[in-house]
Amino acid sequence: MLALASAVVAVGTVTGMLSALDDGRGSDEARPEVTGSPFLQPLPAVPTPSSATASASPSPSPSASASASEARPAPKPSKSASTTPRSEPASVRLYRHTDSQVLDWVRANHDDPRRPVIESRIADRPAAVWFADYTPSNITARVRAVTSAGAAKGGVPVVVPYAVPDRDCGGASQGGAPDLGAYDGWIEKFAAGLGSAEVVVILEPDAIAQSACLSEGQRSARFASLARAGRVLKAANPKARVYFDAGHSDWNPPQKQAGLLRRAGAASAASSDGIFSNVSNFNRTGDEVAYVRRTLDALGGPPGLGAVIDTSRNGNGAPADGEWCDPAGRRLGQAPTLTTGEARIDAYLWVKLPGESDGCRGTPGTFTPDYAYDLAR
Repeated sequence: MLALASAVVAVGTVTGMLSALDDGRGSDEARPEVTGSPFLQPLPAVPTPSSATASASPSPSPSASASASEARPAPKPSKSASTTPRSEPASVRLYRHTDSQVLDWVRANHDDPRRPVIESRIADRPAAVWFADYTPSNITARVRAVTSAGAAKGGVPVVVPYAVPDRDCGGASQGGAPDLGAYDGWIEKFAAGLGSAEVVVILEPDAIAQSACLSEGQRSARFASLARAGRVLKAANPKARVYFDAGHSDWNPPQKQAGLLRRAGAASAASSDGIFSNVSNFNRTGDEVAYVRRTLDALGGPPGLGAVIDTSRNGNGAPADGEWCDPAGRRLGQAPTLTTGEARIDAYLWVKLPGESDGCRGTPGTFTPDYAYDLAR
């Protein structure tokens, strides 16, 4: 089933989000510890407290949301002709940035009975840091604050530039730079903050898969700008790994998505290390592994291209009814790691930030403890 995706920043909350980001508040992350087991084990149920004890951070963060999809059976271990994954970076520990909505909630709600579960299973795990506002004046310093902290702790940060013009096709997450010329300048300033240590860059979720709303001329111009962005990011920091938007396994077929990715520069070693999937859905890891491998095969390019998969909310797969807005019954997926043991799969990452609402369980983009607890327990 095909399904569109969108990143969650409701129009009514954009002002608060941008203010938070201007203060250096990007989004949610977690500590560099990576679990050794592939899935989280269940913990005892904790009574849900009254609304008087529930507190959410007032600053929404611009993490991408889910889109509709079909539920799938539990995945079997994926197989390939080669069982050797691509070479690992020198450091295999992901960095957990210390500034996030979930950490704010944990610090402010020490006596909340949900806190131990939320803290150990979400707040203590590494997740992406999003940069979703167009503020050329401070973007370099804000990116540098994350990358330099990661380097100092020997961890690999995951950063998400999310400011391409006409993002989300004018939907709930509309915004970004005023035009592609401005975006090109913003990306240069973003790249200047990457430093010289290892960093993973998730380049513009939905910008390629969700481009059908653009005219052919607009699409070509966006893809040219994304290809340029990849080159600028990798030239600024040769240790940066840059991944391009592949949507997810219930969106475009692999051949179609590969054609779009190729136009956007994802097959060039000068701009790309590969592709990412599932930021905008709940699809099971096995389905995404199969999908990104087929997409990479269709994409071509140098043999070193790999893929990362967002496993932040896919522990139970996608809901059968295709619900995308904070659907019930979802669970955290595989813990973030740069060591997958899977050929061509470079990482399982938490790009979408678990517990930040798409708008049904709480204010869009804002950490919602009830939702987080349901995902984590």
